[in-house]
Amino acid sequence: MTVALPSHWRRNVGLFLLLMPGLGLIVVFIGTVISMAVAQSIGFFNFSGQGGFSLEFWQRQLTSPILRTSVLYSLKVAVISAIISIALAYPLALWLRKPFAGSGLVSALLKAPMMVPGLVAAFLFVNVIAFHGFVNEALIGLGIISRPLRMQNDRYGIAVIFLQVWKQLPFALLLLTAAVQSIHDDLFNAARDLGAGAVSRFRKIVLPLTLKSMQAALIIIFIAAAGDYSFQVVAGPTSSSSLAQHMYTVQREFGQWNEAAVVAIVLMGVALIGSLFLAAFSQLAVSWGKR
Repeated sequence: MTVALPSHWRRNVGLFLLLMPGLGLIVVFIGTVISMAVAQSIGFFNFSGQGGFSLEFWQRQLTSPILRTSVLYSLKVAVISAIISIALAYPLALWLRKPFAGSGLVSALLKAPMMVPGLVAAFLFVNVIAFHGFVNEALIGLGIISRPLRMQNDRYGIAVIFLQVWKQLPFALLLLTAAVQSIHDDLFNAARDLGAGAVSRFRKIVLPLTLKSMQAALIIIFIAAAGDYSFQVVAGPTSSSSLAQHMYTVQREFGQWNEAAVVAIVLMGVALIGSLFLAAFSQLAVSWGKR
């Protein structure tokens, strides 16, 4: 006896089967990597010695002041970079909403950083702000300063934040431009006729209708900045390290694969919790702005 499935069940089953070849591989690979990291963090798959269950690797890292400093530093750089990138991308997206003479060239130039590898960008930026770089030499030549300023490897991570914004802004612009362009002109015209100013139109029309794109951009930029290694190594402060840099140091210099796995899990946790926080915060901010 054959049982006929409802039509919506058949559609769902068909969609699931279509997604399985790609989605299944992604789930398997991600699940394998995460499972491997968790197992290593509790003593298994120990490449430098005999493996066995142990929580000593977690204890060492969770009591380490270096890990706490790395978490706070990575959070600071990631949150500030994400917020600044979004704050800069919105006016640019609104400006490029309607085509004008040269808008294609402007858009291409703004998205050019996507084509530059992060490590190359970091080295180029360092050449500009180095002790005898272009900026210092220009300031000395103009008589503004008498001796070079130290701008490279500043202790606040300003250079890293600048590089993150420069590199990640095109992603935010790409997402927000598409979302802003989908808003119909009638909404803006109606709000303008009712006396709404530019700020009110932005708060009550643009932000609510582009919320999902903004959240996606925030999360992408936050995760990328939180897990950054190249910018931190080349231009970051010498007194603080990012989580990715700390993980590499633990594994490469001390040969502690298990403790490096602990740092990796902490980094994944920071990325997940930070992403959820930014998504919730942006949702609340938009809801407050609509009032």
